[in-house]
Amino acid sequence: MCRFVAYLGQPTTLESVISKPVHSLVVQSYQPLEMTAGTVNADGFGIGWYNRSVDPTPCVYTNVAPIWSDRNLPNLSRHIASDCIFANVRSATPGIPVDQSNCQPFAYRRFMAMHNGYIENFRFTLMRQIRESLRDEYYTAIGGSTDSEHIFALFLNYLHGQVVTLESIIGALHETLSQLAGWAEELDIRVALNLAVTDGDYIVASRFANRGPAPSLYFVKNAGLFATAAAIASERLWAGEEWVEIAESSIVGFDASLDLHDYRLEWSATA
Repeated sequence: MCRFVAYLGQPTTLESVISKPVHSLVVQSYQPLEMTAGTVNADGFGIGWYNRSVDPTPCVYTNVAPIWSDRNLPNLSRHIASDCIFANVRSATPGIPVDQSNCQPFAYRRFMAMHNGYIENFRFTLMRQIRESLRDEYYTAIGGSTDSEHIFALFLNYLHGQVVTLESIIGALHETLSQLAGWAEELDIRVALNLAVTDGDYIVASRFANRGPAPSLYFVKNAGLFATAAAIASERLWAGEEWVEIAESSIVGFDASLDLHDYRLEWSATA
């Protein structure tokens, strides 16, 4: 299981999102509190952000080393600011290599995505089905071997040809979850699908598992270090009632005005 945080709001430094909070991603890399699988997140990390005055596509910085050991990151994170930031610390699924191509977030054109969870026995269950369902442009964009990047490609496939709005992003994510859950039931496997996606203007995230509890996920709005922003995180970045637990089997999204959009997924497991 990985840990992630997504930020949208007034421009802030990367440092304010990844290392300043008391229970920051740096802390979660070696002392997570709510992981249901694994003990640390030391198999690499990644940070993505936007500077739309220069380029509409995101910049992504990744490293296969633990986040606490990157000597360049403290200086970079103090000097880079953005209004939309994605960050992830990785706990690699057994059998999937620790490699930069497998570090999240993943980016494609204007979009970024992160995944906390897994597809059970991915290479021998849903890997082929996902790939065979993709348009060539999304199939060939896959650079690594993770279930996470394949799930992102499937999301892009469902979004293809649509005008990008908060509603269309939510709709494509809903279709992605429904398809994966349906395939998983046919094969009698478990999937845990906490996903976060953004185009720089909106952030959308899901909390979902077809069997058993889904990984933890919270949001906060206009509070603490994020007084003029919203954030979605795998674990609370600081103690406080302002953090709201996202319900299982749901999708939440924030638009540029930081208005919350909350949707329940119609799903019931058959096993």
